[in-house]
This record gives sequence, structure tokens and C-alpha cells, in this order.
Amino acid sequence: MQMKNITRSRHLFAEACRLLPGGVNSPVRAFQAVGGDPLFIAGGQGSKIFDVDGNEYIDYVGSWGPLILGHAHPEIVDALRQVLEKGTSYGAPTEREVELAFLIVEALPSMEMVRLVNSGTEATMSAVRLARAFTGRKKIVKFAGCYHGHADGFLVQAGSGALTMGVPSSPGVPEEIGGLTIVLPYNDGEAVERAFEDQGEEIAAVIVEPVAGNMGVVPPAPGFLQKLRELTAKAGSLLIFDEVITGFRLSYGGAQEYYGITPDLTCLGKIIGGGLPVGAYGGRKEIMELVAPAGPVYQAGTLSGNPLAVQAGITTLRYLRSHKESIYPELTKKAEILQDGLLKAAEDAGLRLQVNRAGSLLSLFFTEFPVTDLETAGRADQGLFKGFFGLMLQEGIYLPPSQFESLFLSVAHTDDDLKRTIDAARLSFKKLGEGRA
Repeated sequence: MQMKNITRSRHLFAEACRLLPGGVNSPVRAFQAVGGDPLFIAGGQGSKIFDVDGNEYIDYVGSWGPLILGHAHPEIVDALRQVLEKGTSYGAPTEREVELAFLIVEALPSMEMVRLVNSGTEATMSAVRLARAFTGRKKIVKFAGCYHGHADGFLVQAGSGALTMGVPSSPGVPEEIGGLTIVLPYNDGEAVERAFEDQGEEIAAVIVEPVAGNMGVVPPAPGFLQKLRELTAKAGSLLIFDEVITGFRLSYGGAQEYYGITPDLTCLGKIIGGGLPVGAYGGRKEIMELVAPAGPVYQAGTLSGNPLAVQAGITTLRYLRSHKESIYPELTKKAEILQDGLLKAAEDAGLRLQVNRAGSLLSLFFTEFPVTDLETAGRADQGLFKGFFGLMLQEGIYLPPSQFESLFLSVAHTDDDLKRTIDAARLSFKKLGEGRA
């Protein structure tokens, strides 16, 4: 196998390390979990990305989820060009903000009102503040391995980059704040029931990724989300769905439509910005009317509702709405083909592999055990994943550089892309298997 030339990426990374902590602006990009230096990307088109050395890759990161239509989709590019000609930001309301809010509320009936922000972290942080104000309580329940952004109260047994880096909690978070977060095992309804029996009157909210996507993809066990809905309703707590990943991806109505559960508050990001920075939170009108200036719960943002981000989101959601009857079944079928192909290729190579999937989200775990929570995800052989990642990269397949992240499929992925990926996996699994013999 001929090694790819990544000379310029290495040069840029060395320079970046002088100027940026760890050489990156988000930890998982650093490739620390898989070894080697990160690739610097020059551009993307459809299902492909191109690094600064001219190498092409089939991309399964998709900017970590927003690019459900693929890179540089022509309708989004054209829409952004039209907005850009009129200006980039005004710090004042625009008609587009109202249209994006309408599209979100129309798609997710649980969100009677919505507030646009700039990131998923802003959305989750604001939703928890709002839940505390609405209930008059302080404690929140989160689940080990679920990642809800980097606000202080969430960095307790967090997933995503925090898990990849071996930093399940973070220095700089006061113990007093961490003490207000109750951490429970994902998919363990009995543990949640016990927590509410002991501390239910103190719990403001339960926040959950309805499909965990930051300890790898871990779907909810049958009845788990319903249990959360029942327990929070009974205790007068709020149920917050963090749909930053699942929103408009599992279905046009998100995980709440997919699983038939109605949360009190929902947090969104990624797809609703069409590849530009955006977030949102929303829910029942009686709760949302506590947000300033309608109410006393303060939250603001200079670039919230940025015209470029909002227009990219509008264009994406309009496209998904117009094609939802075909897009979501198509994405699921592609994911099933990839899942089945990976499992068969691993079996042929004598490797034990679990491929967790929910809709068009997938994760690979080199383990013989089903992966249902953080503890079982941690049993997977990360050394094998590291080797697999490197081999696939040399074959021109760009996977998430972490065991604990999701692969994202897009409309732009073709049957040929899937075949090339499975063929590359077959070669990579064979080499891994030979290395263990």
C-alpha cells in the first residue's frame, strides 16, 4: 500500500501547534486517539473531501453531522451567495429568522416557541437554565457518556472529545457545580427511577441524547425514553431532548417523531445551520415565555440568528421537507448496506465487531459484546480501532478519528462510495486479522 503524501498537512499542524492549544480548535480534530497528525482540509464536494496535499477521501464525518446533503450543495451555495451580497450581520431582527423558526416549529410540534443561538452548547446550557427557572429546582440528571457541550454542569462523565481524550471531567469546573449534576448509566431506567425516588423533588430536568452519539452510537433500549417521560412528568421535572445530532437526521421530526416521545424542551444544532454555526432551543410556550425579553431568564447573543447561518438552515430544511418521503428511507437503506457490509467483512477476517446504527448514524466497536452504554462501549478494543482508522485513511476513507463518535451518511454518498468503503474495510480487516494471528 502506497502511503499518502501529507507533507503540507504536517507542516501546517506544526505551525498550528505554536499558535493554537494542541494545534486545533476542537480536541477530537487532533487525531490523538488514532495517532499521527490531522489532515488539513482544502475543500469538499458532495461525499468527498480534499486535503491540502491534494488527496481525496470519501467523507463519513460530514462536519460532524450538519452536512446531510453533502459538501457544497449547489442550492445552499447559491442561497449563501445571495445573502452575502447584502451583508453578513446586522445585530437586528431579519425576516429569515422568523422563517427558520417557523420551519422548526412546524417540524417539531413540541417546540411551540424557539430561540436561535450560535451553538449546541449554548442551546443546552440555556435550556438547563430555563428548566431551573421554570421548576425552581437546581439538580439535573444526565447520562454517562452523553455529551451536551462544554458548559460546566455537563462536563461530568461526558462523551465525545472528553471521552476520547480520557478527560471525563474537566479542571476548572467547581465542585459545587458538578455536585448539582446526577450522572446515571444510559439505558438504565431502574437507576433513573431510584434517583427520582431519592431526589425527585430537587431535580429540575433530565437531559438526554435520545440516541447517544458521543460514546459511539448507542440507541435507546425499548421503553427507556418512555420511562424518562413518565418519571419527569410525575415528578414535575422537565425532559430535555438534546437533538443536536438527531434533529432532522433520524426523521424530519427528529428523534421525538422517530420514537414517539414528546419532550418539554428540545435542543438543536448542526443540520438546522446547513454547515454554518447555529443552535436553537425551544419547547412549550409557557416555558419559553420565561426567556428575556418576554421573561426574566436572561440569554443573549450578538450573532444569534446570523443571516448566513439562518439562510443555510432554511435552504437545508426546505430541501429536506420537500424530499422527506424519499431522503430518510434512502439514508437508512445506505446505512444498512454499510452496516451489513462491514459486519460481513469483519466476520470473514475473523474479527469480532459490533456496528451500532440508528437511521443514518453508525459506529464500529471491536468487541463481542453488545454496546448499550458507556461501560460496554469502553470494553471495545481501541487499539484495533486505531489500526483500522489508519488503514482506511490510506485507502481514501475518512472516518471519525475517535472510537466514540458517529459516522454520518449523507444524501451525496453513492452506491459506489459504499462499495469502495466496504472493499477498503475488507482489506483493512484482513490486515488487522493477520496482524493478530
